[in-house]
Amino acid sequence: MENLKSFLSQKIIAVVGVSQSGGKYGNLVMSDLINKGYKIYGVNAKGGKVGDRELYPTLSAIPDKPDMVVFVVPPPVTEQVLKEVRMLGISRVWMQPGAESAKAIDYCTRHKISLIHNKCIMVQAGPNFLSRQKVHD
Repeated sequence: MENLKSFLSQKIIAVVGVSQSGGKYGNLVMSDLINKGYKIYGVNAKGGKVGDRELYPTLSAIPDKPDMVVFVVPPPVTEQVLKEVRMLGISRVWMQPGAESAKAIDYCTRHKISLIHNKCIMVQAGPNFLSRQKVHD
């Protein structure tokens, strides 16, 4: 399994669970990661926009292939979207607390998808993680 630093060094991230109306936890995760310097794509099954940012209905609809997918959705949605993660060859997923399930974790293990769960990406990335990496690497 990859280490935390490897996950947090990814540049293009899809956040599954961003709401068109804003104010949801997925929106908070997306905003936090944008502020930390990541290139973020929001995913909402209905598509649409949040502010001036496009939301994509599926991972396949995103113009860039994400390096990692962050899940901020109920476990049944995570389990379903993991099939698309595998189909697209995305090798890293982060399941925010509450997005994971034994079934989802097992799926990642069986299909060799690197996984972090039971940790909040906003806390683990800390303030300006990418900026610190440029200075220290």
